[in-house]
Amino acid sequence: MTSRLFSQDERRLLEEIIIHRRDIRGNRFTAQPVSDEAIETLLLAALHAPSVGFSQPWEFVVVRDPAVKQQVAASFQQENEREATRFEDARQAAYRRLKLEGITEAPVNLAVFYKPVQQPVLGQTAMPEMGPYSVVCAVQNMWLMARALNLGMGWVSIVDPERVKELLQAPPHNRLVAYLCIGHVTEFPATPELESLRWEKRKQLEQVVFSEGYGDR
Repeated sequence: MTSRLFSQDERRLLEEIIIHRRDIRGNRFTAQPVSDEAIETLLLAALHAPSVGFSQPWEFVVVRDPAVKQQVAASFQQENEREATRFEDARQAAYRRLKLEGITEAPVNLAVFYKPVQQPVLGQTAMPEMGPYSVVCAVQNMWLMARALNLGMGWVSIVDPERVKELLQAPPHNRLVAYLCIGHVTEFPATPELESLRWEKRKQLEQVVFSEGYGDR
């Protein structure tokens, strides 16, 4: 069986999906339910992500229960207040105006865990972080698939991971890598929200790419 080759049109379509992927917050989710089929499609995309040593070290918890989402949101509020104090003056005021999550607004939350193993994993000995990095690849696959399905996805990193593990009764050795909010949206922003609000600027290739090392620009 020969490898699948893709056309220029298909390449351009993938490029469009990548360019138009967005981190969606609670101010854009609708109450429209997300089908089990759509969630399964996202999870199947995750299962096809690359992983170190083909270890596939990921596990997922689908959360629809409003009571659980409320408790996770409470963790966000606590951590968000702590996070705000890291900034000063106008930057802190701008931070407090941001809507940074959609935990209760999104019909579906998805907790993504890294599940370590005791035996050696091919390719992970010198760089142990390759295990969690593999899980991040699975998250990216889901994010792109969500955009292809015209579903919004937001990654909430301002939560206490141990509290989320407790709420979801996760095994002690599992590590929370991502807490995702998934749902239909009112619209996809033309540009990333933090870029349009001038929180940060998009970096250009010449700022981040070096030739043959860092010695010469």
